[in-house]
Amino acid sequence: MTHRLAVLISGSGTNLQALIDAIEAGTLPARIVCVLSNRPDAGGLERARQHGLDTLEINHRDYPSREAFDQAMIAALDPCAPDTLVLAGFMRILTPAFVQHYAGRLINIHPSLLPRYPGLNTHQRALEAGDTEHGCSIHFVTDELDGGPLIAQARIPVQANDTPATLSKRVQASEHQLYPQVLAWRAEGRLRLTDHGVELDGQTLPEQGYQWHHPDLAERPAGAERQR
Repeated sequence: MTHRLAVLISGSGTNLQALIDAIEAGTLPARIVCVLSNRPDAGGLERARQHGLDTLEINHRDYPSREAFDQAMIAALDPCAPDTLVLAGFMRILTPAFVQHYAGRLINIHPSLLPRYPGLNTHQRALEAGDTEHGCSIHFVTDELDGGPLIAQARIPVQANDTPATLSKRVQASEHQLYPQVLAWRAEGRLRLTDHGVELDGQTLPEQGYQWHHPDLAERPAGAERQR
């Protein structure tokens, strides 16, 4: 049975587009069953419609509390029967009730090498800290903001003339390669969250997850054998 993805967005949906492209190319054996946004004007909704995907618009401003909004999302998402919920630039902090409802099925991408720089303005913070390396992280979602078990990271070098904008662009390019790959592992039944941590092909991954590296994002595991 085809793996079912629900994608949650708040903005333009560039990672959504990367997933659509991977599905159409046959490298991500999954189906996007719905695209949900908390912003009715999110550009990613139009991307979804252009590809014939079902969309859900649930404006968080219409609800008196974060809890009420999250319950409305659950009520809308559950009929879609997603196997995995994909946070792709979804700019809302989720309540514990939502996270627990989808425990082990909720995956997020974050534009930093976690645990460095949870939250916002990650590229500016990396530059201000003088980091020589930056990137993105994909993790299972828990109650801790950007603190769930790491699945994979892509690393890029910080260049001397980088600005937050140039660094963001290069990190985003790595996101567009890494997210479809991680979700392909998930769709193929190779990736899961267990009591012992994140498992890929039955092996528990290191704490920092699977490591991909610049310039070609070739897969180089940290403390695990090559997976492909």
